[in-house]
Amino acid sequence: QVQLVESGGGLVQAGESLRLSCVASGNIVSINAMGWARQAPGRDLVARTTTGGLTDYADSVKGRFTISIDNGRNTVYLQMNSLKPEDTGVYYCYGNVRDYALGWRDYWGQGTQVTVSS
Repeated sequence: QVQLVESGGGLVQAGESLRLSCVASGNIVSINAMGWARQAPGRDLVARTTTGGLTDYADSVKGRFTISIDNGRNTVYLQMNSLKPEDTGVYYCYGNVRDYALGWRDYWGQGTQVTVSS
């Protein structure tokens, strides 16, 4: 079994910054990619990175958010700068992970709330 645990959400004012972290643990053989999605109300991709460093961002966050990955720690980060009220939502971490029993699967964390006040 693989678990993803997020941290770093909170309440901030518009223009401020937050950094989200997500650690993958469990019976991990390897990780292909990790990323973040926001649910408000649908769950849309915000940012994604492969373990090789190829990144992709939603148009709405380009230039403000930066995703990075620490392969040695199975951890992905999302640095969010110049936050806007429309960035508010529950942020879910995901990972495309190969575990010993099930092979390649997408796993999701439990989510962390980000609220940006105007």
